[in-house]
Amino acid sequence: MKSSTGKFWKQPAIYILLLVTGAGAAMLGDRLTVSQFGANSGDSRQRALEPKLQLPRNTKDQASKVLPPASLAGDAANVNFIVAAVAKVGPAVVRIDASRRVKPGNRGLSPEDFFGIEPNSGGRGGIERGTGSGFVIGADGLILTNAHVVEGADTVNVTLKDGRSFQGRVLGADKVTDVAVVKIEANNVPVVAIGNSDKLLPGEWAIAIGNPLGLDNSVTAGIISATGRSSSEVGVPDKRIGFIQTDAAINPGNSGGPLLNASGQVIGMNTAIIQGAQGLGFAIPIQAAQQVAKELISTGKVEHAYLGIEMATLTPDVKEQINSNATSSLRVAVDRGVAIVSVVPNSPAAASGLRAGDVIQKINNQPIIQSEAVQEFVQNAKVGGLLQMEINRNGQIVNLSVKPGSLPVQKVG
Repeated sequence: MKSSTGKFWKQPAIYILLLVTGAGAAMLGDRLTVSQFGANSGDSRQRALEPKLQLPRNTKDQASKVLPPASLAGDAANVNFIVAAVAKVGPAVVRIDASRRVKPGNRGLSPEDFFGIEPNSGGRGGIERGTGSGFVIGADGLILTNAHVVEGADTVNVTLKDGRSFQGRVLGADKVTDVAVVKIEANNVPVVAIGNSDKLLPGEWAIAIGNPLGLDNSVTAGIISATGRSSSEVGVPDKRIGFIQTDAAINPGNSGGPLLNASGQVIGMNTAIIQGAQGLGFAIPIQAAQQVAKELISTGKVEHAYLGIEMATLTPDVKEQINSNATSSLRVAVDRGVAIVSVVPNSPAAASGLRAGDVIQKINNQPIIQSEAVQEFVQNAKVGGLLQMEINRNGQIVNLSVKPGSLPVQKVG
């Protein structure tokens, strides 16, 4: 019994001795590891445990798909979609410095008084200089900007964000849409990505980049407030464009710069020609600007169809004003449609038989109730196209074939 009992206790004792020995070796190893890191850290135990927290080798590549590019310096927590959009498009936004020589007493003002007279030039003539914005639409150096930015300019200098400067050549400028194309002799320049301005919805994000008041590479942000604002609605009846309205700040110098969506795509070209627009900005939809640019690049000009009429959308108030005007013989007999207030002599409208007092009720068999619809039909018909109009003339229905002519416009430059 004794021998078996002693044997029974010896075996566990050996196991316990082995466990104690192993623990001691582990502690000694831990102390040796700690001593290796102790020289470089105030808390040697924390440093000894750090290798267990190292990320896998491919973590950096995975993170780059989510985090912004390394070129975006700053606190990563502050990098949002606006920062990313600006980083994407910013290199393709340019500064345009234009100058022109004016004769004594012949200083002209652009819609936003773009040019500023040099000191002491006054009415004695001199050099007018101004600054605007633009953005690169072609890697071969094609730049989109506003027509009024380069209007009448003798020299156009283009400066890229990286500091390179080029002499620009105006390929064409259209005052009616306020779109111009400038060419610089450069290759492989940064180019913007184009979005879709035809599908914009009020409430979408809007980001403006440009050189307002000469302050280069300024960024403002807001939302799309409205789309399709007619030129008459925003106070520039000489323009033919449906503007994008935004609350992103747009000031003189922003003109010609891009309006971006949240993805960093260009959806419009900013313009500061609207006077007194406090808290409101306007931009030319990029699809419309591109169409004009194509014509300017290919022919140097754009033909705009026109009829030569002054018109007004009929409302009860407008009808009352027309019929109660004792100084005019114009009278309208219907409540809806577009009233022709006057016809330009020798115009396409006069040649087609339209008269003051006529009320346009249909074009190409489509009901017409707003003047903007008439303008849209005219523009889509192109110069020389035919429009079938149904007219109410003193209560009688008259059908006319109307052929739009070419809008006489003073050339820019």
